[in-house]
Amino acid sequence: MGRGDGSGRLISAVGADDSGTGILHVDMDAFFAAVEILHDPSLRGLAVIIGAPDGRSVVSSASYEARRYGVRSAMPVSQALRLCPIAKVVPPNFSSYQAASAQVMRIFESITPLVEPLSIDEAFLDVRGVRRLWGSPGEIAGLIRRRVQDEVGITCSVGVAATKHVAKMASTISKPDGMLIIPAARTQEFLDPRPVGALWGVGPKAVEALHRRGIRLVRDVRETPPDALERAVGPALGRRLQDLARGLDAREVETTRVEKSIGHEETFDRDISDLELLRSELLRLADRVGARLRTSGWCSGTVAIKIRFSDFSTLTRSVSLPEPTDVGQRIGETALSLFDQIDRRDPVRLVGVRAEKLRESGGGAPALWDDDEDHRRLEGTLDDAREKFGVGMITRARHVGRQELRGAPGKPRPFGRD
Repeated sequence: MGRGDGSGRLISAVGADDSGTGILHVDMDAFFAAVEILHDPSLRGLAVIIGAPDGRSVVSSASYEARRYGVRSAMPVSQALRLCPIAKVVPPNFSSYQAASAQVMRIFESITPLVEPLSIDEAFLDVRGVRRLWGSPGEIAGLIRRRVQDEVGITCSVGVAATKHVAKMASTISKPDGMLIIPAARTQEFLDPRPVGALWGVGPKAVEALHRRGIRLVRDVRETPPDALERAVGPALGRRLQDLARGLDAREVETTRVEKSIGHEETFDRDISDLELLRSELLRLADRVGARLRTSGWCSGTVAIKIRFSDFSTLTRSVSLPEPTDVGQRIGETALSLFDQIDRRDPVRLVGVRAEKLRESGGGAPALWDDDEDHRRLEGTLDDAREKFGVGMITRARHVGRQELRGAPGKPRPFGRD
């Protein structure tokens, strides 16, 4: 299995067998760093870390030269510099990354209408219906790689397979700047020797639970009795892993994706022990989440918080709501309730609030009365004022004077992947 620094990389030869395939996973290589090098060629060949130069920042991305020293995304910049003292730290420029991403996505959409963006720098493509236009899936993957290089100036890696899961595994193994094709008939041969951590949905805790039972390879997952696997990782994950280990993945490429969650988090410029300040920050973030929900036309069925302490350990807590809401006040009250249930009171470096299990506003039966009517009216007025005067100009009085504690937000990341 390829590692994040590009060692262990596997690629297919030109003209490799692509029979039975049709799903591509395309992933830009060290995307943020690649865009910065594109804008500043003097960085080429150097160990580059994307992040704020202060000690509170985390690594948003790193060039492969830096990764070979052990630098990884989400690592504190201070730790990254200890591992790689020769690294050049470059502040992130998200507008540049978004512009490059738009260019890349336009290339994908010019090849096939069936494009499913996963993030700013990766997507699934279903090319089964465009073979007459562009050739076989392997030929289309090669075309995409050439166009991204020629038109955007950066490299990408592509996995070609019969399913989304195997295509994504293949692109990871082929990084950087590679292509790996897994013909349908050789799917099991490809999967069996892979580590269990390469399977979709298997995080560090699941890996540990599987390893304790001697389940280390995908082959082991496939050969383990279903009841034993379910005892190790639970019924839902156990059944899914059995399917994935056999190459079964019924997911189609989805061209319209429903946003699964909306959240905001903040890293402080110094560790915070003041509980009232932390509570105020949670309420401010909840207001931002509520505003985004209303703008997007969604309501939240679940509220989650994220707390990262000074030692970088992280806790998340969530709770389902009796009724879905897009009201920041209600989200904030729920976030505070979750926060108050955390016994640990060490200094905090980061807090976050997230709305999950989203559904369309107005999608449920109308209530006889609205407990949040006054809050809804106030927040609607704030929305109008922010639209007129700008987001940074309008805030609640309780948040005034807190700005000096806040650091620059890093690359958005989902909860639970720290």
